[in-house]
Amino acid sequence: MEKSIELYDHEVITSAKGQRLVAFGRYAGIVGAYNGIRAWGLRKGTFELPKAENLKDQNELIQKLQGADMGTARIVLTGKGRVGNGAREMLVGMKMREVTSEEFLSSTFEEAVFCQIDVMDYNAREDGSEGSRSDFFEHPEKYKSIFSRFSHKADLFIAGHFHNDKAPYLYTREDARHTDFAIEVVADISCDIDGPVASTLQPSTIADPVYGYDPVQETVVPWDQESAITVMAVDNLPCELPRDASEGFGKAFGAEVIPAFFNGDARGVLQRARMTQNGQLTEGFSYLTDYVEKS
Repeated sequence: MEKSIELYDHEVITSAKGQRLVAFGRYAGIVGAYNGIRAWGLRKGTFELPKAENLKDQNELIQKLQGADMGTARIVLTGKGRVGNGAREMLVGMKMREVTSEEFLSSTFEEAVFCQIDVMDYNAREDGSEGSRSDFFEHPEKYKSIFSRFSHKADLFIAGHFHNDKAPYLYTREDARHTDFAIEVVADISCDIDGPVASTLQPSTIADPVYGYDPVQETVVPWDQESAITVMAVDNLPCELPRDASEGFGKAFGAEVIPAFFNGDARGVLQRARMTQNGQLTEGFSYLTDYVEKS
């Protein structure tokens, strides 16, 4: 600011409708799903996969997954945005059968299956009236979680959803203690600490990606403790796939942002992401005033 340098926030490079134009979510989903399957192999002792950071790209990750024997594991995947769809790419890539939520809840299978669900699959209006996706996003506080119908059927949960602070938790600590709670492994890509996925008490790291959650003591324990839920909650997943993530980010940045410097910012992309201008904070970042004054 002292040098009148313009600073832009990559996190809020958005369209006029507020949709992010440049993001790493897909790559978080890709690596998160891989890490979740890897954690399953560790937990069950049925196979071992190398860490994603030691593999070249998404194709190599998929090749490794295709050799993983998942038995009759049932996987539920939340989220249908960049993260959730990135995770789905991996499950489809390893040739796992995809089923509908209705099939997942009502059928038995002799092979590993997964279902990808969205907010209206695991939330319902508190008052019993019919809800909708748009109503949920506008009034999340009026909904309750019905995720238990999935947590009582699923073995592995891949969390790729976006959570609103006013929305209900998917499952609480009390829910995790329920005798019918069947989830053994959680790959929490969203990684909201002590939030909607009650077993995520802390982030894990690329070096040490899994830990255990004891639902009775409500504490972190070794991941292989018999009574524990095994948790993968690495919060910087795209860093494990640097080649793909960097190329993808660069392509999006080149297509969505660079032109704005030469066309008078016709779509307002720079204006929405600009933090400083003429030595001052812009209106959208005025909440940083106290921080600036104390610096």
